[in-house]
Amino acid sequence: MRVLVTGAAGSLGRVVTVGLAELGHEVVGLDLVPAPEGTPYAWHEADCADADAVAAVFSEERLDAVVHLAGVPEELSLPEELTSHVVTTAALLDAMVAHRVPRIVYASSNHAVGRTPRAAGELTDQALPRPDTYYGVAKVAAEALLQLFSDRHGIDAVACRIGSFLERPTSVRGLSTWLSHDDGVRMVEAALTAPAPGFAVLYGISANTRAWWDLEPGRRLGYEPQDDAEDFADSVEPGPDDEAEAEFPGGPFASARFHRPAL
Repeated sequence: MRVLVTGAAGSLGRVVTVGLAELGHEVVGLDLVPAPEGTPYAWHEADCADADAVAAVFSEERLDAVVHLAGVPEELSLPEELTSHVVTTAALLDAMVAHRVPRIVYASSNHAVGRTPRAAGELTDQALPRPDTYYGVAKVAAEALLQLFSDRHGIDAVACRIGSFLERPTSVRGLSTWLSHDDGVRMVEAALTAPAPGFAVLYGISANTRAWWDLEPGRRLGYEPQDDAEDFADSVEPGPDDEAEAEFPGGPFASARFHRPAL
């Protein structure tokens, strides 16, 4: 499968591009920055929010699918978040329709449901959107856009609500939210190859003993995580904010220190 990976130079992109290539996929990278030294595959330096630039990439490359990882990974103003996560997704989806590219895997976030009280129990793919930040709001809006294009154009779109993508968990919250590098690749591969998913949501975490999210939606798509954050539990030091961070899945993003004007 020939796959365009946006945000290919980012922390998730660097892992996913290598992993997909090792699995036999042909990768095309897209990022705002030049290709890292030694990159062995095609690369385009462009802004995903620039619809013309995106269209030019699709005109040049024959693609079977898109893995959309590009986007600012921190809390900014609402307009900046919407541009980074919704406008970029729209530009890609328009190009996919024009060039008949049938599938997209989207790096959504646990922050799309990060304000859901944990007292509500384990979160499933049926959980209503409840963002904890403008970043989370933008992820919810991008998921809605994927649903619309799936309904209108028959595009297969999988939104991966990623937890904490790290080499190893670094906090007590991370023992519940961790997504290992290897499982991140397994997640994307499953979302790329699942037969006719339509629009689907999965939770991007490893097989954590303390998981806050239901892994069954991912398993239905063929995602079988192999790692468990509990293997690192003895090396994770308790912190003063652990109890507060466990109140909502979004952890610190649901706290008052992220309260700010939208504009």
